[in-house]
Amino acid sequence: MAASLSPPAPPLTADRRDRYLQNLAQILRSAVPEDLALVDLRSRAAAWLQEQTFPSPRQEDWRFTDLSPLLALDLQPAPAVSAPDLPDWSDLGTPAVQLVLVNGHFCSTLSQLEGLPPGAIAGSLRDLLNQPDLAAHFLPRLAQAPGQQEVFTALNTLGFADGVGLWIPPHSQVERPIQILYLSYPTPTPGLAQPRSLVVVEAGSQLTLVEQYGGDGASSLQLTNGVTEIWLQASAQITHSRLQREGESTFHIGKTAVMQAADSQYSGTALHWGAQLNRHHWEIYQTGPQTTTHLHGLAALRGSQHSDTHSLVALGHPHGRVEQRHRTIVDDRAHSVFNGRIVVSQAAQFTNASQINRNLLLSDQARVDTKPQLEIVADNVKCAHGATVSQLQADEIFYLQSRGLSASQAQRLLVYAFAMEILHTIPITSLREVLRATLAELSD
Repeated sequence: MAASLSPPAPPLTADRRDRYLQNLAQILRSAVPEDLALVDLRSRAAAWLQEQTFPSPRQEDWRFTDLSPLLALDLQPAPAVSAPDLPDWSDLGTPAVQLVLVNGHFCSTLSQLEGLPPGAIAGSLRDLLNQPDLAAHFLPRLAQAPGQQEVFTALNTLGFADGVGLWIPPHSQVERPIQILYLSYPTPTPGLAQPRSLVVVEAGSQLTLVEQYGGDGASSLQLTNGVTEIWLQASAQITHSRLQREGESTFHIGKTAVMQAADSQYSGTALHWGAQLNRHHWEIYQTGPQTTTHLHGLAALRGSQHSDTHSLVALGHPHGRVEQRHRTIVDDRAHSVFNGRIVVSQAAQFTNASQINRNLLLSDQARVDTKPQLEIVADNVKCAHGATVSQLQADEIFYLQSRGLSASQAQRLLVYAFAMEILHTIPITSLREVLRATLAELSD
């Protein structure tokens, strides 16, 4: 059972939210190193934050997610700590390139770079940006995708201490999966970790990327505010798995921004099983014709967990393809939110897009708010969207019982089958098996 949130904060006003945001921005700006390469970006982010307020349910994008408990926390940038050995759950069961961040700071001792193709660049983003010959691969793309003004993205740009930089040269096929681990550990005061990852896959290259968030955050309230930017050049392909399994008292806010050039293919799967409050914003921008995007999501929630998925797929060229499938399993008093937007501009003729959100309620107290959206200006397209909210059917459970299963076994089997469509999109067999076992535990 997940721990409950901290006691309710005093009545909130817009002024109090403004003061909290500006105070946090000031703390972050004074804590980060003065890297010359980032002066302009950080100044721009600070200017954006001056014009914004801390999100509240009065804003449409935050209508169903209340961040008021965060305002009771005196957040401080999480310090670098000496991490123990890697947790068992981080083992992919197959040789992999591994980059590790601990509380948002790059950890070279736990990272493993063997297996990268010739010419590839990987390591601490801060170190790479301070080397002029290597920074040219990253700096022109860092914080250049649309959506940078969003308040938590701007906070990350203003105050990230370090991150991961990954550059794959043209026409490379990376044989080993590349895993980025974001480990969080308790801090003396409520800590704020802000990892930043920038992945550039040049023309014609192929890559399997796994991101995992986790650690030991159960004994200390904290916030993880992570941003990952992925740039796919022409005909590049990436299969991306994002797994969030942080501690039961952690607040997790994440942004994944993907820029896709012509003929590129992006297949992403996001699993949300940890954290007391989780919000993931997926932003995909198709910047060339004949671009393909697949988005798959699964959240398994219990206790008083809250998970919010917002997504945007913006199509601006002909012959784009989008398929989005998002599923949630909601038990106890948990709350799931889904808001997916697919925007088809006038230029995006011959688009083929589909979006479906399916939700399974295992408790009378569980709650789901879902809002799939299609915004279409083009007139020669094939688009569809929908959402369902349902419970386990008594006749299905009875049928399985008639075949010798107990009621609890029947329920677990049906929940397992509901999730399998999403888990099957994980390309690494050993990781998929571990996730199946984890799902079985969550279903008990």
